[in-house]
Amino acid sequence: MIGHGLSKKEHILFDPPSMAEQERMIEAILFAAAEPVSVRELAARLPRGSDAAEALAHLRRRYKGRGVSVIRIGDGYAFRTASDLGHLMQRETIEHRKLSRAAIETLAIIAYHQPVTRAEIEEIRGVSVSRGTVDQLLEMEWIRFGRRRMTPGRPVTFVVTDTFLGHFGLETARDLPGLAELRTAGLLDNRLPPGSMPRAGSEDDEEDGPVEDGLQSELFEE
Repeated sequence: MIGHGLSKKEHILFDPPSMAEQERMIEAILFAAAEPVSVRELAARLPRGSDAAEALAHLRRRYKGRGVSVIRIGDGYAFRTASDLGHLMQRETIEHRKLSRAAIETLAIIAYHQPVTRAEIEEIRGVSVSRGTVDQLLEMEWIRFGRRRMTPGRPVTFVVTDTFLGHFGLETARDLPGLAELRTAGLLDNRLPPGSMPRAGSEDDEEDGPVEDGLQSELFEE
């Protein structure tokens, strides 16, 4: 006779792992991941009944104050070297590609004005933006194409990427330093007009959409 309900042994199979075990699982996932992993992705990988958000919170607390920590980058989480120990990694993380002044200014404008069009970048800088400058930032994956503006010509916009945020240890573009700090560090030319760098990235901005084919060549047509 087939009994109703589950036996004790069968019931145990459906019990979620302990919180400590869930924490271990998330630790393993983040350690092996090449890119930041979102809470939704973590939840999809854990056994049924697990609480990925709570386990992640436990893991972040456990790593607080250690040599590496779990930080938020955009919508995902990843292991990163503690900010005060970054100098120890200098040899391993040194960048051999030097950005031009034009590239630094263009990147700063995109970060603080995103989503921003090429025409708007040129208006702020007061000079044209070369294709090579934008191509370099795209190749480094520090910027990407955003959605088109619903204005005449439907110009495409540019936004910074999670790669850019992760490189500088930022959770969101709102964590960027102020204009005065950038100028003090020599990252902005003093000719840029006051007020040209507002705080970036409102969460109320429309979600980015797909970019149409053939867009790169179109952007730089004279």
